[in-house]
Amino acid sequence: MSAIVNQEQRVTDESRNALVLSDVVKTYIMGSEEVHALRGVSLEIRKNEFVAIMGPSGSGKSTLMNVIGCLDVPTTGTYSLEGRMVAEMSESQLAEIRNRMIGFVFQTFNLIPRSDILHNVELPLIYGGILRARRRELAEHAIERVGLSDRMKHKPNELSGGQRQRVAIARALVFDPSIILADEPTGNLDTRTGDEIMAMFDELHAAGQTIILVTHEDYIAEHALRTIRLKDGLIESDVAHGNIRKKIGVRCRLR
Repeated sequence: MSAIVNQEQRVTDESRNALVLSDVVKTYIMGSEEVHALRGVSLEIRKNEFVAIMGPSGSGKSTLMNVIGCLDVPTTGTYSLEGRMVAEMSESQLAEIRNRMIGFVFQTFNLIPRSDILHNVELPLIYGGILRARRRELAEHAIERVGLSDRMKHKPNELSGGQRQRVAIARALVFDPSIILADEPTGNLDTRTGDEIMAMFDELHAAGQTIILVTHEDYIAEHALRTIRLKDGLIESDVAHGNIRKKIGVRCRLR
């Protein structure tokens, strides 16, 4: 009986996990040298968690984000994304994962300068083979969610930095991904605009979104409910903590 209970518990735990890394090592060959970016990282991130990843330059946080985002693969160790072993996926399957299951938000926005906002947000849908009418519907909904419906035909250079990052968030949301990976999303913004972007991430999390955020700023990491600190390719600390605004709840406008 206990074996059945334990098995059922494992199934329940797995269904709650967005991802699981087990003893992940990532080594790069640089000429005649080996660079050990990750030295055996193990962690679980549950669905609807808001996690900040921190660490000094060279700590391995960017490599960890690349592995989680299926942009790179571990040298050794295992990575399970919603119960699927990443190492067993083909390159086309990994590309589909990156396009549909993971929404990326970058510090530099990565928008196409000559395309309007609607086309920028549509891009993942185009790569995903979604028909034009449905693409437009989904893209318009994502743009509405970030409050830029009146800027749909504008180009990136006609928007402020905060608005451009909102476009990047809309693009990340357009496929309703399982996870949003945000790499220093406020790094190119002033403090006030950065606070506005982080309020948007708070609302997305309140709406049920799993968010993993890389930052070097403590005040940005405070928006998360869990902070993982890396040092020399290892997890130095992994701390769950409360947030006053989250304890009292946030009013969710992103639906």
